Amino acid sequence: MRMLLADQGQSWKEEVVTKDTWLQGTLKASCLYGQLPKFQDGDLALYQSNAILRHLGRSLGLYGKDLREAALADMVNDGVEDLRRLCGHLIHHSYEESKAQYIEELPGRLKPFETLLGQNQGGQAFIVGDQISFADYNLLDLLLNHQVLAPGCLDSLPLLSAYVARLSARPKLKAFLDSPEHVNRPVFGTRKT
Repeated sequence: MRMLLADQGQSWKEEVVTKDTWLQGTLKASCLYGQLPKFQDGDLALYQSNAILRHLGRSLGLYGKDLREAALADMVNDGVEDLRRLCGHLIHHSYEESKAQYIEELPGRLKPFETLLGQNQGGQAFIVGDQISFADYNLLDLLLNHQVLAPGCLDSLPLLSAYVARLSARPKLKAFLDSPEHVNRPVFGTRKT
């Protein structure tokens, strides 16, 4: 979400919640699903990361140019979230035992994104269509995180590797990615790789 907002020139106010504050329970009890993030857009309060991401996509014209592209963006985003869940399980439950196998299987898990990218203007554009979409930001976030977990994980995936470089070089996005706000944020929550 932060990358999307930064690249689109949107300003936002972020309230960081400490573990102590969260454990007090009052904030958690006030959250619709008992979890964060919460996104406030005027009188609209949204919970659930992907609902927020899709809302931003629709609000900022980042949801494809037609229903076909919107459906493809949803499919890509759901694929990203499937892999993010697997990565989250690795990081928080079986890191030491499973990291080597996860990294070994990672190119195969990333291949569908390489394939989709190749089907769109030979991999020289975005994941869907000829304009950036909310799914591009979520995919880029996942790929950047995986490059921390497994440097070189994109070496066998030239289109994805070029895609990460191309998107990361967008001026506003590059400024955000280079900012202390982003650089100093833990990649996997409190887990250090």
